[in-house]
Amino acid sequence: QVQLVESGGGLVQTGDSLRLSCAASGGTFSSRVMAWFRQAPGKEREFVAAITLSGGSTRYADSAKGRFTISRDNAKSTAYLQMDSLKPEDTGVYYCAAGDYYVATTTLYPYWGRGTQVTVSS
Repeated sequence: QVQLVESGGGLVQTGDSLRLSCAASGGTFSSRVMAWFRQAPGKEREFVAAITLSGGSTRYADSAKGRFTISRDNAKSTAYLQMDSLKPEDTGVYYCAAGDYYVATTTLYPYWGRGTQVTVSS
């Protein structure tokens, strides 16, 4: 059973940066696609970014392109989300997910962390 634990969230100001981490245990980390999703209050969970097994390919939501960078370190069983130029609309709970498919669909990721809160003040 894969377990995921996010960290690195916090309260920042507009324009600041944050780096989220997702530590994985159980299973083989390098055999899983890793992704980040987020959920703002009163809204559905939405895709942010995903990365393939080796890290050779990445994909982003339009809202994240040019500002966020997803990466992974298979030796450390950890995925990251570097977030720059943060905006108030980036506020939400950020979740790490692991799965077998390189997709942006929440239902196709069977493993989830509990999330880390990111709050961006204006």
